[in-house]
Amino acid sequence: MRLPQMRTLIMDAREPWQLELFEAYQMAVEARDRLRRRRFNLKLVREYDETCVEIEQHVIGAMHEPSPTHYLMIP
Repeated sequence: MRLPQMRTLIMDAREPWQLELFEAYQMAVEARDRLRRRRFNLKLVREYDETCVEIEQHVIGAMHEPSPTHYLMIP
């Protein structure tokens, strides 16, 4: 795991939007790793690396932000 300091927060996350974000990150990492093993398209591997880093930044932000539903005004 690239974010070991956040492991507990990630494992405790229950918000659907957080879980979707984590799933997207997992899928991107797995796809990138498959491409790396094949070694036939380094440009595509770099693009997946960039995507993974971007999603990591969203994961870090998601762990420090309240749920989007907290912003809704409920009468």
